[in-house]
This record gives sequence, structure tokens and C-alpha cells, in this order.
Amino acid sequence: MAVIRSASEIGDTIKFTRKSQGMTQEQLAAVAGVGVRFVRELEQGKESCHLGKALTVFSMLGLTLDVLGMEGVGRGMGSGRGNGDGSGWG
Repeated sequence: MAVIRSASEIGDTIKFTRKSQGMTQEQLAAVAGVGVRFVRELEQGKESCHLGKALTVFSMLGLTLDVLGMEGVGRGMGSGRGNGDGSGWG
């Protein structure tokens, strides 16, 4: 598992995975439903990339984003548990 601490490390991971799968930026953009410019900027570590699109690219490459140290966070969200307002917060 890689520990990613910056946008440039996300870009490096995307580029390495794409190339290891024999894909061009154009092919990745097509299967992810994003533009080639977006893929290029994502691989370059542009910090203003859209997170939703970046997650789609991750998914198309078979990558997941795991957050360590967050056990239990998000449980009960929207289920009425928590502080009674349905937010899931305490």
C-alpha cells in the first residue's frame, strides 16, 4: 500500500498505474469519461482537480482510496443515530 501525502504523489500513482496497464492518457480519459486535459493535469499533480473526477479515474484503474485511522467514522450517517438530527454526528 502506498502512502500518499500530496497531489503530486496522487499524480505519480495514476501515471504509474496507467502505464503499467499499457494505457495512454487518451484511453484512460475515454474509459473514465473525463477529458485528456484532466488526466494530464491529474498526473502532473495539479491541486485544483475535481475530486469526484479523480476518484472516477482511480476506480477505472482499479485503485481504491483508503483512509487510515478513521475507524467508525461515517457509521450511522443519515440513519438517525447520533445527536438526533439525522446527521450521524454526536
